[in-house]
Amino acid sequence: MEAITLGPAGTYSHRAARAVADEVTFTESVTAIVEAVADGEYDRGVIPIENSIEGSVTETLDALADFDVSVVEEIVTPIRHALLAQDSDFDVVASHSQALAQCRTYLETEHPAAKLEAVASTARGVERARGDPNVAAIGHPDNADDTIQVLAEDIQDRSSNATRFFVIAPVSERSDAGGKSTVIVNPNANYPGLLLELLEAFADRNVNLSRLESRPTGDRLGDYLFHIDFEAGFYEDRTKEALEDVEEIAAGGWVRRLGSYDTRHVLY
Repeated sequence: MEAITLGPAGTYSHRAARAVADEVTFTESVTAIVEAVADGEYDRGVIPIENSIEGSVTETLDALADFDVSVVEEIVTPIRHALLAQDSDFDVVASHSQALAQCRTYLETEHPAAKLEAVASTARGVERARGDPNVAAIGHPDNADDTIQVLAEDIQDRSSNATRFFVIAPVSERSDAGGKSTVIVNPNANYPGLLLELLEAFADRNVNLSRLESRPTGDRLGDYLFHIDFEAGFYEDRTKEALEDVEEIAAGGWVRRLGSYDTRHVLY
């Protein structure tokens, strides 16, 4: 099986993708990953959905709303950030914007004069550090080699730092079985109590919501859609009843069922 994920080689997404596929192809855009899977070019895509420190990845949320795919598995992995450079004399720290944010306190305390440079991925930052002695990178400590060394380990602001990844597949592989499910709801409406009605559809059936995120639809200012994760499978009667209510509430818009899936914890 071949998967596509964020590259180049050595990203945290790459590490997650290796848990589900023997062959991994890289791109530098979450949107490109989702589109490639939606078009049937790849069997699987692995995309970051949420970090325990910095929250949801907005590009992922928007891409899942724009393209029709299924979520077939969730991978949760701890994130161990290290500072890597050719030596301790550097002026720039380059990494993905999320990694820079996850290490904000360390950087402000230990390297307050360093310029922070956001690049497409942690691996791109590592490439910058290998090619320029004035640049340090934030990435997994295994990226150290003969050119760059680990200057500090576990520099993330919280030791509990972890990231959720969605494993996506073509719509034909969407499943109703699993311990968690994800839907996207675009009510195409805005009135007092709308969100309460959506929440009550699940609360009345004792379905626990594990994540609720709103994003602009892009159609009109003030119009929003909702990404909802909940702890039940589509096969369950309580879920069927809840989603019937949700679809009635969103009758003027749409509801996309991304799938039911299980969670795998991957350590490295």
